[in-house]
Amino acid sequence: MDALPLVALVAASAAVAGAARRTPAPAPLVLVAVGLVAGLVPGVPTYHLDAHVVLPLLLPPLLHTAALDSSYLDLRANIRPVALLSVGYTLFATVAVGWLAHLAIPELPLTAALVLGAVVAPPDAVTAAAIARRVGLPARVTTILQGESLVNDATAITAFRVALAAAVGEGMTWAAGIAEFLLAAVGGVGVGLLLMVPLHWLRTHLKEALLQNTLSLLIPFVAYAAAERVHASGVLAVVVVALYLGHRSWQVDFATRLQEAAVWKMAAFILESTVFALIGLQLPFVLKGLEAGGWAAALGYAAIVFAAVVVVRFVWVYPATYLPRRLSRRVREREPGTDWTAPLIVGWAGMRGVVSLAVAFSIPLVTHDGEPFPARNLVLFLTFTTVIATLVIQGLTLPVLVRVLKLPGRDPQTETLVEAQAQSEASAAAEARLEELLAAPHNRLPPPLADRLRSVLDRRRNAVWERLGAADPVTGESADDTYRRLAREMIEAERKVFVRLRDERRIDDEMMRTLLRRLDLEEAAAAYRETDGP
Repeated sequence: MDALPLVALVAASAAVAGAARRTPAPAPLVLVAVGLVAGLVPGVPTYHLDAHVVLPLLLPPLLHTAALDSSYLDLRANIRPVALLSVGYTLFATVAVGWLAHLAIPELPLTAALVLGAVVAPPDAVTAAAIARRVGLPARVTTILQGESLVNDATAITAFRVALAAAVGEGMTWAAGIAEFLLAAVGGVGVGLLLMVPLHWLRTHLKEALLQNTLSLLIPFVAYAAAERVHASGVLAVVVVALYLGHRSWQVDFATRLQEAAVWKMAAFILESTVFALIGLQLPFVLKGLEAGGWAAALGYAAIVFAAVVVVRFVWVYPATYLPRRLSRRVREREPGTDWTAPLIVGWAGMRGVVSLAVAFSIPLVTHDGEPFPARNLVLFLTFTTVIATLVIQGLTLPVLVRVLKLPGRDPQTETLVEAQAQSEASAAAEARLEELLAAPHNRLPPPLADRLRSVLDRRRNAVWERLGAADPVTGESADDTYRRLAREMIEAERKVFVRLRDERRIDDEMMRTLLRRLDLEEAAAAYRETDGP
């Protein structure tokens, strides 16, 4: 096996993504555009999307990183709109887009059209996260879009399997289809629930940060493979495990958290860059399957399917936003109200991605009767054009739409005030813990060192940190060691307050992670000096 083309793909994708950061265009769109051009250049190696590679090897880590960065509490607070989009909309889009495509395209039978509908139904998790970060969407809209994209792949893949079974002649009934969907959903969640506690226990009991991070890299693959082994949804298993681990990441050793954040950030950058480049590189495979002279008709069909995808999403999003509020007083009381702009953004932010293409390429060449799969090449072409159109048209115009609508984003001043209040409460808890510790005889320190511990709290309140040098030994251990031990106790007291404030919803997960990272860096600096010296 020649590894050079794969290395070249990763290196080129990373280089393009890095260069794209210096341009106003979103990096995913630049990568797709470069992939489209590169795919037509003679001599460029062929990179064929294989569902047997993308789904078990690329999708799990991408979902894992997206779920780790998500907030379990925010998703739970928005479970109704997330479920309506990730399950309800995906199934509705499968049927509606498939039916419209069947009516508009004479050579597309209904079974093949439903396969197409399932393939193009789910917006992409990677794309949603990338675009949301770029345009600065309101927090609740971002949560809903991320929550939808985490779960909808499971719904779409199950719907695809049901539609494909009917298309190839397996005689799939509605009852069997519903049973398969329930098995995938309940089984995937069940596998995730079974794995999440033991995996978290392992993460908290392994003492070596390298071993802990090795486990972290294996977790998404283990969860996905375990669920798929019992014919459940690997996607849901990965998401459930990652949400739990992300919610309890504060319980893991600080060195692990620091290494893990760096490792997963690098892995996500490489995988996301490669995935978007792969989308564009599929153009030669798609063009090869089209019949000569059928370009005009195929492009017309592509425009129809893209329009159907866009319209169907709005047809679902606006009723799903307002009808529950109108029909249920409980929904009105528990969820904040919204105007017409939020569902407009949610409706327009429906970019498709690599999962749609990978699933489309997994369509078999022949049915069970040995006949060619009906309109397979056309389905591949329509999937490709839909993915490209949503990425380019919606991806480029979404930032403009957000600016035109003047949606309220995060208020830096308000967040700063909340962060300052959280830090003040944490520092007060650490100060109380310090006085309690200093009262014990075995924790006695020279007054200058005790005052220095107190001064650290003041500096942290002002977002400034410093570390101490060596000190004289006291009562069986060096004063410097005592100082570090007491400092760790103070940090732990602050850490618990930040987690409590997050659980009480007084700060969000993003702010908690920022505050914890500052503490982690201080603790890491102390550990470094203990092992390597100043």
